[in-house]
Amino acid sequence: MQMLVLVNKFKSSPFVVLSIFFSAFMILSSYSTTFGTPLFSETLAQSDLQVIKYKDLVIDLGDGVTTKAQLSYPAIGKGPFPAVLLIQGSGALDMNETLTKNSKPFWEISQYLSERGFAVLKYDKRGVGPESYTISNSSVWGNNTVDDQVNDGKKALNILVQQPEVDPKRISILGHSEGTLYAPIIGMDNSTMVRNIILMATLAQNPLKDVEYYQDVSLPLEYAMQVLDNNNTGLISIQQIVSDPFLRNFLLPPSVSHTNDSKAMTDALIKEFDNSSDINIDKQIKPFLIKGYENTTSFDVLECNTIGICPKLWKSLSNMPTSLSSIGNVSKSTGILILNGENDVQTPVQQAFLLHQRLNEVNHPDHTLITYPDLGHAFYPSSKWQTAFGPMEPDVLADLYSWLESHSR
Repeated sequence: MQMLVLVNKFKSSPFVVLSIFFSAFMILSSYSTTFGTPLFSETLAQSDLQVIKYKDLVIDLGDGVTTKAQLSYPAIGKGPFPAVLLIQGSGALDMNETLTKNSKPFWEISQYLSERGFAVLKYDKRGVGPESYTISNSSVWGNNTVDDQVNDGKKALNILVQQPEVDPKRISILGHSEGTLYAPIIGMDNSTMVRNIILMATLAQNPLKDVEYYQDVSLPLEYAMQVLDNNNTGLISIQQIVSDPFLRNFLLPPSVSHTNDSKAMTDALIKEFDNSSDINIDKQIKPFLIKGYENTTSFDVLECNTIGICPKLWKSLSNMPTSLSSIGNVSKSTGILILNGENDVQTPVQQAFLLHQRLNEVNHPDHTLITYPDLGHAFYPSSKWQTAFGPMEPDVLADLYSWLESHSR
């Protein structure tokens, strides 16, 4: 800004301007040489300045099980700071909730909030590490239940409030996806400790009976009818399926689902549907999708893996009370923020609407719903049919911070 002022002020005397700039440059260069300080390098390295401090922790989850955690907080400022505990979504996820190389929601949230005055605690799921989709203890991971997830969150909460950098009277809990099932429970059981609950990509209904059915059956059926059945005949061709990466992912057997061999895919579909031309969406595709859903949610058939949910956790999820039935019990002194992408195909925006309606029904005095057009499950631009992964949209982080800042004073 000073250079611009100089240029404007001496606009009629360019030689004076050059003289001033040259003199300033010589003085600065002399300063740098005299004191051995790379002045311009220091100026350009502002992005390397430490604005966040980190503390690595280990949380004792009980029964000999531990997990790694990390507290981030402002490098400068008079603490203790308001704090946020992060609870991940489904799958074997690390503390950053690493979904893909370019999608790490909890890393982004912790950085954004800690730069702006908040302490944030995040932790690896039990049995997971050192990164997402890697298992450090297969027995612990395979025997994981809803009760374990809730109790682990409570242990993390107790660790958080014990940190000297944290103000124990200004605590918030944030859950994403499956984590939105656990955050309200932890908050309700610690209502004198937890001031706010944030639900991102929320689940209101049963995750298996309702939401998984939508993902496995309703969504691909809607796609077939709205995108592929252009003539509204209720029929689509095998060639349409082969040419469509989204729908064929639901209909092809595993043996050919990852191949680019059109003939192999065509032959597999002809064999499956006993038809070489058109397939009836309602009479053939729907029963096939329902059968796939039943296999996916069968505790006897389902295998434990690093990406999905193991049978024991599936079963406990199917039996737990829904958030819709319990959200009305959250203390009226607890603020609630609900954030959802309108193109979320994993936790559809209707789930957020249901929770919002329920909170209205019980006259909860402090709840806010914000939905985002064109954003998906990871709060990144996505189609209405399939989740895309990438950095969170800045507006989401800004809204989260703004709400938390006003609710943490």
